[in-house]
Amino acid sequence: MPVYTSAEQLYEVLGEVFDRLRRRPEQMADFPGSNLVIRMRFTEPAAEVLLDGRHPALEVFFGPRPGRADLELSMPADLLHEIWTGRTRLREAFFRGQIQTQGNVFRAMKLADLFRAAEETYPQVLAEKGFDNIE
Repeated sequence: MPVYTSAEQLYEVLGEVFDRLRRRPEQMADFPGSNLVIRMRFTEPAAEVLLDGRHPALEVFFGPRPGRADLELSMPADLLHEIWTGRTRLREAFFRGQIQTQGNVFRAMKLADLFRAAEETYPQVLAEKGFDNIE
């Protein structure tokens, strides 16, 4: 059974994670202002998140958005959950082909701080939203 039962549930959790990260920009110093647009496409449930690093403050959009991204990442939502709860390492997921990419993967290095900060914040958000029983 998937971790998230709907795109709305996934957006609720990710929305809170990214809101908290925006309030602590020093934790993701490399991405805002990087001039990168990253699209994350999820399956199970089908969802899409666009991270816009073209401005000094991180912008996040939920749902399909027109336009091209510099890097597109596609993965099951469960995989992001596994990464952000520390059960799967991001690097291993890339090298095993669990994350499909389009664009220059080396530019994804600008996401490292953002993902590390999300790994710290995500479990707290799950617990506060009552999703701490999600395996």
